[in-house]
Amino acid sequence: MSGAGPGKAGPAGEVRWIPPLLASGRWQMAIDDWFLDAALAASARGEANYGAMLRLYGWSRPTLSLGFPQRQIEPRWQELAAAGVIELVRRPSGGRAVLHAGEITYALVWPKPPLGRVEAYRQTCGWLQSTFAALALPLSFGTEPAGQPPGSCFATSTAADLVHDGGAKRVGSAQLWRRGFLLQHGSILLDPPAELWRELFSAEPPALPPLPLEPQELGDLLRQMAERHLPIGQSLAEAPLQAGELTAITPRLERYAVPGVAVAADSVTSPPLSMPLATWPRSSPRG
Repeated sequence: MSGAGPGKAGPAGEVRWIPPLLASGRWQMAIDDWFLDAALAASARGEANYGAMLRLYGWSRPTLSLGFPQRQIEPRWQELAAAGVIELVRRPSGGRAVLHAGEITYALVWPKPPLGRVEAYRQTCGWLQSTFAALALPLSFGTEPAGQPPGSCFATSTAADLVHDGGAKRVGSAQLWRRGFLLQHGSILLDPPAELWRELFSAEPPALPPLPLEPQELGDLLRQMAERHLPIGQSLAEAPLQAGELTAITPRLERYAVPGVAVAADSVTSPPLSMPLATWPRSSPRG
């Protein structure tokens, strides 16, 4: 994939796989938004099968990401951000607040998916369902209507979400559609920190069944299942972010700041780092 160019998916049927990165919330959101625009630009130039992308990533500190249309910010969220306990960032995608700690985040860019949000969710989440089915922990789509849910994404489950038998929500997803192209975000819960969850949402985290493997193994399985079941391409082509791409992404960092909320200097100055999946927080103890 070297020399493929910004956002390029490679030969027909390939999806660009970005190796896991550890970075601040601003960087992670700017990267995903840039890849969506890179795919649109390539399409406008008439380049075929250009821009499909998938990645898994982590956050340099516990981060609360707000859905793009979410305007109500709880005072305690601002207090925790000011104290340096969390970073507060705005996503380009929709949905409600998500705590990124004790979880794995995924992002995918799908040029020209089928129209219709529900159908797109069903097609893009099949690899996640296959992953957990292989662990004997099947997931199904939520059934609660979106309506006006509480502040936390994990307080409700809709057709965008995947839940275990009994209703415990394992994966929450959100979309951004831009001129017929799709950016989809999702949070895959491993073992979220209960005390911080309670501080943020005044509720307990979902009572999830324990995972039978470690994050490294789960990450490897997720990648295998994505290659088999994602509808956006036939294979994953590994291509790390290049220096020129990071330079192009940097001007977008301010887009995802939350006005009036101070951030640590490294949210802007520290570039993303390669992140072995083994360094993710441990999942629940083996069952």
